[in-house]
Amino acid sequence: MPPLAGRAQESPLAEQAQEPSPHNTPEDPVLTPHHLLYALPFFLLACFLLYWAGARHAYTRRKPTPDGDPAAFDWHFFVPCRDEETVIGATVTQLRTDFPAAHVWVVDDDSDDTTAAVVTALADGDGHVHLVSRRRPDARIGKGAALNSAYAALNDFLPAAADRSRAVVCVVDADGRLAPDALARVSGDTGFGDPETGGVQVSVRMRNVTERRPLPERGRVANAVARLLVRMQDMEFAVSNAGMQLLRGRTGSVGLGGNGQFTRLTALDRIAAAERRPWQRDALLEDYELGLHMILGGYRVAHIADTHVSQEGLPRARRFLTQRTRWAQGNLQCVRYAPRIVGSRHYSGRGVLETLYTFMQPLAHVATLVLSVILLGAVIAGGSMRDAFLGNWPLILVLCALSVLPFVAWGPLYRRDFAPDRSRLTGLLWGLALWLYAYHVFIVSARGFLRLLRGRNGWAKTRRNAEAVGTGQPVATEA
Repeated sequence: MPPLAGRAQESPLAEQAQEPSPHNTPEDPVLTPHHLLYALPFFLLACFLLYWAGARHAYTRRKPTPDGDPAAFDWHFFVPCRDEETVIGATVTQLRTDFPAAHVWVVDDDSDDTTAAVVTALADGDGHVHLVSRRRPDARIGKGAALNSAYAALNDFLPAAADRSRAVVCVVDADGRLAPDALARVSGDTGFGDPETGGVQVSVRMRNVTERRPLPERGRVANAVARLLVRMQDMEFAVSNAGMQLLRGRTGSVGLGGNGQFTRLTALDRIAAAERRPWQRDALLEDYELGLHMILGGYRVAHIADTHVSQEGLPRARRFLTQRTRWAQGNLQCVRYAPRIVGSRHYSGRGVLETLYTFMQPLAHVATLVLSVILLGAVIAGGSMRDAFLGNWPLILVLCALSVLPFVAWGPLYRRDFAPDRSRLTGLLWGLALWLYAYHVFIVSARGFLRLLRGRNGWAKTRRNAEAVGTGQPVATEA
C-alpha cells in the first residue's frame, strides 16, 4: 500500500494526536543542563551568605568568657616535634614559666636534628618536663601517631588511683605560645567547668604578624607581599575562623584544631576504648577528627575566643599552599564520617547541616572552579549561554558584589579588635585583600582532590621560618 499522501487521509484520532496538549505546550519551560549550570552559583552563594551571616552575628554578639580555677585541674601539655631544634626550647620554657604546675610532654618523632638533646637538657632537674622518644619505622608516620605515644606515656606516668576526670591534655605546636590566661579561661563554666565538656579549642593568632622583614634575604617588594600573607592568615584566624567556631558553638559542632586544643583525659579514654586510640594515625586532620569522635561520644566541644595560642604565620606562598592543600585533603577524608553523624543522636539537625557543609567545602570549591571554566568557555564561544550572561549583566554585578562584601566586612572588625592603631581605610583594604586571599581555596581544594584520587597521603612537616634554607631536606612536600 502506498504511503498516505496528506492530512486529508489521516484518521480523526491521528489528527487529535497531532494537536498540542495543554499540559505539554512548546511554551512550557523545560529544565536543561544550562538551567542547572546557571542556578548552581546562586545556590552556592546563598549557602555561603547564610553561613557568613551566622558567623558574623556569632562573632559580634559573643559574650565575655568567665574565668575558672585552673587549680581544679591537672594540666598536661603534649608537644609533638619533628626536627624542631629552632623553636622547641623557647616553647617548653614558656610553658614551664607561665604554667609551673603543668607537665610538658615533648614527643620527639625521631628527629634528625638536636631536638631530643634540647629537650633532654631542659628536663634535667625538672620533673615536669618529659621526653617521649619514637624511632623508625614506627616514627614519622603522622602527628596522630605521635600524640598517641604521649597519651600512652601519660597513662604509664599516672598512678592507678589518679583522678583522671581532673586531668586535661592540651596540644601545643612546637612553635606555639599559649596566652598566660588560657588555663583560667578554659577552666570556667564555658569550658571544663561544665562536666559535659570534653574538649575546648581556643583562638589562634599569628605571632609574626608585625615582623617587618619576614624574608630577610629578599627585597622590599617580596617582604611586603610576605607581610600581607602573614597578616591575612592572622585575620583569617582571628575573626573569620573565630566567627565560624562561635557559630558552631550554637550548632553543637565546634571543631578542634591542632594548636591550642584542650581535651579532658576521660574523654580521650572513651574515644580510645571505642577507636583503639584517641587520635587517628592515618588522618591528615587528626585534630578535627578527634572533635568529631568527641561529639559522637556524647561530649560537648566548646570554642573560647577570649584567649589564644600563637604560632608562626607562613610568609612563603609555596609552604602556605602546601599546608592548606593538606588541610583540604584532610577535610575530604572526613566525608566518611557523614553517615555516622547523620545517624547520631548527639548531633542536632543544625549541627548535622553545619558539619556536612564543612565536609563539602572542598568539593564545592572544585565544582565552582569547573563551573567557572565551563561558563567562561560558553561565553567566549557564544550561543545561548553568552546571550544569557550578557542579558543579565546587572544580576551578575550583584552576584559579584555579594561575593566580595562579606570578606571586606571582616576588615573593620579585625582593625577594631586587633589593630586599633591602624586607620579605618587600612581596615577596609585588609578586608579587600582577604577577598583576594580567599581565592587560594580553589587551588588547594583542586590539589587536595587530585591527591585523594591518586591515593597520595604522605607529607613532610612544614619548615619553620627560622630553619635554614637549602638543606636538601623535604620541606612542606610529600614525604
